[in-house]
Amino acid sequence: MSSSTPPQTFSAISSKATQAVLVDLTQAYQAQTGVRWQVEAVGGVDAARRVQAGEVFDAVILANDAIDRLIAAGHVLAGSRVDWVRSPVAVAVPQGAPRPDIGSAAALKAAVLSATKVAFSTGPSGVYLEKLFDQWGITAAMQGRLLQAPPGVPVGALLARGEASLGFQQLSELMSLQGITLLGELSPDVAYISVFSTGMGQAAAADAQRAPAVRAWMDFLASAEVEAIKRRHGMHWA
Repeated sequence: MSSSTPPQTFSAISSKATQAVLVDLTQAYQAQTGVRWQVEAVGGVDAARRVQAGEVFDAVILANDAIDRLIAAGHVLAGSRVDWVRSPVAVAVPQGAPRPDIGSAAALKAAVLSATKVAFSTGPSGVYLEKLFDQWGITAAMQGRLLQAPPGVPVGALLARGEASLGFQQLSELMSLQGITLLGELSPDVAYISVFSTGMGQAAAADAQRAPAVRAWMDFLASAEVEAIKRRHGMHWA
């Protein structure tokens, strides 16, 4: 970052899925450049709703399809989307509970059917699981046993409280929670990878000083130099 960049604080909004990794990345960026970013992490549905309602952020950080919808609606600058991280979906159970086999699609299906309550998120992983259960033809059989976590509430919290016996969410959101046992990522035959992206807010894009600074930060998040930080949080370079 050049010395001519104003010493401003920049703002972004993100989903909870990338909260932990963004804390480390923003700290690394500030140490390297002196530029501060304040990232507010909320449920992805709530984040998109707030941007649509007109709240101003320099950057928006959500799943790629959510960014595309905000671009189409004119809330995020067209052409500004940068894919910066890939996040696999994982499975967990309450701590101390039996560990079902999830090593194949058939094993996972059996684990789902035997669960008393299955928790999933409102994010991309939740959408995928609902489609997967439909493909398996078990949605009707699971009626009354599917629990969708409210926006911003970790699936792991529901498991830890005993409100569900099996849970699905991004690995990054499950790997550091207390009170649960992480079983691992979905097997290759049903694996799902969420891609998270950044997009520039329209107000920042219209500001000749802020726009280059926002673009520099977005490029930093997508760079290979921070791959180690992403891997530490169960994520991969996009």
